[in-house]
Amino acid sequence: MHAHLNDPYVKLAQQRKYRSRAAFKLIEIDEQDRLIRPGQVVVDLGSTPGSWSQVLREKLAGPGGTVNGRIVAIDILPMEPVDGVDFLLGDFREDSVLEQFVGMLDGAKADLVLSDMAPNLSGVGLADAARMGHLAELAVEFCTRHLKPQGALVIKCFHGSGYSQIVELFKRTFVTVAVRKPKASRAESAETYLLGRSLKHRAAESPGSPGG
Repeated sequence: MHAHLNDPYVKLAQQRKYRSRAAFKLIEIDEQDRLIRPGQVVVDLGSTPGSWSQVLREKLAGPGGTVNGRIVAIDILPMEPVDGVDFLLGDFREDSVLEQFVGMLDGAKADLVLSDMAPNLSGVGLADAARMGHLAELAVEFCTRHLKPQGALVIKCFHGSGYSQIVELFKRTFVTVAVRKPKASRAESAETYLLGRSLKHRAAESPGSPGG
């Protein structure tokens, strides 16, 4: 608790009215990779409490402060409203929620998908790795259906058991893959972020299709 209260990013988040220090992780990644640009459609998976949505809103704000683009935030937990952000309460694995999402975008696809999701960690290494790997798979699967061909995905993951499999999944799915460890991510933490850009072309996904 003492370390948290004296964390400079916690203090900065309070000063800038961000809902959590995680905002600075996205800010740092974007400063390096220039992912967020006005006019984009951006999806924030696992958005609650909303600090990444706050950053997106700032970066997509046009003249007069209105959002130039579209931000859709999705979470199974309620989120306090962020001006200019469309929030969808529900589990994006469920067809009914995906139907709502597609309807909100009127069939448009995303330029950028962000996921700061993490499972509830049990402390059992193999079980936690499996949960993290599952979240990564869900985010990648979401992108194969809802991301533009030249779009990008950023997810949180953890070094350790299962990490190399997540990296391999990204390499199979995206043309370019990069690892990012923002300064706002505590140095002692195994937390890191993976960035995938441009979906690889896939054979038609039907039973028996070559390449699968």
